[in-house]
Amino acid sequence: MTTQAPTAPRRRLRLPDETGIFGVLIVVLAVFSVLSPNFRTLDNFSVLLINGTVIAFLALGQTFVLLTGGIDLSTGSNIAMTGVLAALLMRADVPWGLAAVIAVAAGTALGVLNGLLVHYVRIPAFIVTFSTQGVALAIPLIITQASSIPVLQPGFSWLGQGRIAGIPLPVLLLVLVAVVAALFLRMTRPGVHVYALGGNKAAARLAGVNIAGTTVLVYAVSGFCAGFGGLIATSRLMVGFPATGTGNELFYSIAAAVVGGVSLFGGVGSVLGAMIGAVLIAAVSNGMNVLNVQSYWQSLVIGVIILAGVSVDTFRRLRAARARTITTPSQPPRPATPDSAPSLEKSASA
Repeated sequence: MTTQAPTAPRRRLRLPDETGIFGVLIVVLAVFSVLSPNFRTLDNFSVLLINGTVIAFLALGQTFVLLTGGIDLSTGSNIAMTGVLAALLMRADVPWGLAAVIAVAAGTALGVLNGLLVHYVRIPAFIVTFSTQGVALAIPLIITQASSIPVLQPGFSWLGQGRIAGIPLPVLLLVLVAVVAALFLRMTRPGVHVYALGGNKAAARLAGVNIAGTTVLVYAVSGFCAGFGGLIATSRLMVGFPATGTGNELFYSIAAAVVGGVSLFGGVGSVLGAMIGAVLIAAVSNGMNVLNVQSYWQSLVIGVIILAGVSVDTFRRLRAARARTITTPSQPPRPATPDSAPSLEKSASA
């Protein structure tokens, strides 16, 4: 009698977590392309990507913060602050390259301040970043008396309007920064610590994770990305305007990250998902503009998208917790105590 070797269990094909949001993006692009022939032109697609770069930079920085369970509300005001600072430096005859570096450093410093206050002063991230949002918004308004500062150095326009091989430079810069950020989170120890901090702060501390350094790091990255977004926005307009970035940019950046699968509770998400979410938000906004839909409808649609994203995230967390409860192995039987030993011997002799 021959016995057949046991067959190995089949492994289910597991699609990437970003597959769902990518499918939604394809559907949205297809719908707007059918509704408006102007939407599917190369020129409009280029405008869509360029307009989405600022939101994507903010979403990238927001992703780092959200992965730790925090939030950064100061990113929109950071755009205004860095843009005005760059314009003022260039008006003072500082070369535009150096002015850009100083402006991004200022944006990063604001992020570092947020991280220090969140960790050492123990103030909730919402309150800290809401407060620094007001400070960062007031500084350029006070300095400029609420007036715009024209950029006097034409070379600065290359950051927001330049092209390399026909591809807009802001898009190339975004791709470069996003790739570096994704590799950092997945392939370095500090990147793994970001996920660990968001997954379970107490366990991360016991595992030796530098809580203070990781917290300051993620807010510094958010400030850096916001500063870079401020440079791109100012370079496109060639004007340092103190109200730049104080519209729907913050709202859209959080929506992009959440819709892209980044959990508001921390520990779950990816850079790729956030970038797809940013393109989705930019596509919705651009498509509604092409269709001449009034602007306040866009906020309604984006708000519904955020609500749907958070609802899906909450349902996913509850389902995962239920699955862990079901699959938890039962406790092994307790060993026999001295009191029970006689009964075991008696049953054995019987």
